Amino acid sequence: MLHESAAMRLLAPAKINLHLRVGPPRSDGFHPLLSWFCTIGLFDILTFETQSNLQSGQVSERSPIELTCDRPDLPCDQRNLVVRVTEAWATECATVAGARIDPLKASLQKRIPAGAGLGGGSSDGATALLAVNHLWNTGAAPPALASFAARFGSDLSFFFFGSSSVCKGRGEIATPIARPMPRWGMLVLPAIEMPTPRVYKQFDAMNLGRVEDIDNEPDWNAWTQLGATQLMPLLVNDLEPPAFAIEPALGALRRDIEQSVGQPVRMSGSGSSLFSLFDSEAPAEKAARDISEAHRVRAIAIEMAPVWNDDLHK
Repeated sequence: MLHESAAMRLLAPAKINLHLRVGPPRSDGFHPLLSWFCTIGLFDILTFETQSNLQSGQVSERSPIELTCDRPDLPCDQRNLVVRVTEAWATECATVAGARIDPLKASLQKRIPAGAGLGGGSSDGATALLAVNHLWNTGAAPPALASFAARFGSDLSFFFFGSSSVCKGRGEIATPIARPMPRWGMLVLPAIEMPTPRVYKQFDAMNLGRVEDIDNEPDWNAWTQLGATQLMPLLVNDLEPPAFAIEPALGALRRDIEQSVGQPVRMSGSGSSLFSLFDSEAPAEKAARDISEAHRVRAIAIEMAPVWNDDLHK
């Protein structure tokens, strides 16, 4: 357990959906998924400070956490998963033997764009749960944390199971697999926010989604051993057609980038981020520079399934 006077600084990684198949809606309204999730080297930064570091009265008595963010347009109340998950965990663990539910101040530095299909909000919520489980000495193992986190969104569970997983169900059933062989990617970040509910509504309106696409899994072990040239043509995202129907400019940008880089480009999640994979850093860096200059859009080289150091990951 951290010394009481210490602050905790954690990195919350973005993810991409390397492969995403979506089935028709279930009776509960959710769509069954089959997806290969992978973390990438793009992080939000969360810092937590316990009551013992604070002057009396600095933390609100109404909540175990007071959140601030460097993005003034983002909510810092219960609309933010960091707050919602932390408050729920405090209630869940109030009677756990040895737990000490000290009020916290937290600050969030946003680096992962919203509405880009990169799971930034989910990663922030999952990272906050890891932090308070440690700071409050509640002692839950990752599977228990993942199960609890699934109440707040389908993507959260993945972040408790390492850097590369196959996710099923609503996305909350994560099975770790090997990291992809290509170690670098080019990530394109258009200035477009794609609302996930709208993309799924359009998906249903287009009568997309087949049960067999969910049932017939690829040979994941074989896929993890493929280089970028072999792997990229196999990857699919079933949400591309509805996303591009909503935002034709995004589909046109994807086609233009494919022509520029000479290889397939996929969308992550419900968009709007686009990516392509490379076997090493140099070609990913070059592709990102070329795309930024040619298309006047933000593009960066990102490491796939990176290893990082923070106050929980040494």
